[in-house]
Amino acid sequence: MSKLTISEAANLKGVSGYTLRRWELEGKLIPERTPNGHRRYDLAQFLGVKSALSYTIGYCRVSSYDQKDDLERQKQVVELYCAQHAWQFEIIEDLGSGLSSSKRGLKRLIRLITESKVERLVLIQKDRLLRFGSELIFSLCEKFGTEVVLISSSH
Repeated sequence: MSKLTISEAANLKGVSGYTLRRWELEGKLIPERTPNGHRRYDLAQFLGVKSALSYTIGYCRVSSYDQKDDLERQKQVVELYCAQHAWQFEIIEDLGSGLSSSKRGLKRLIRLITESKVERLVLIQKDRLLRFGSELIFSLCEKFGTEVVLISSSH
């Protein structure tokens, strides 16, 4: 995977290094950092090209351990849906409140989306992502070219 310095990235994009730093502050670009703190931009992500490693993520969540059976049902529905479409997929599951954005699986999902590694996100319904704030994640998906599939609205 090719990494660009800030000057290489700026030249390629036709903007200044200052503009790239501002875009980073605005959340439009998320460079990696070297051990010394220097920015490195992924060439494919920078050009908006999906990684060859991109695939489908099915995200399933329940609020409490008491709903573990519901989590298993969600996973079965999402797995079946993805298999019917012949998508290579992975299921990320979370156990925790839909009001909290600090769940481990959700954080991993966001990281994968912002690394342009998710071709599509499959959910049973949008509140499985977050009770409030799912629109923010959907905006990230749009920005990074991730298709969002809501199964409940597909039937």
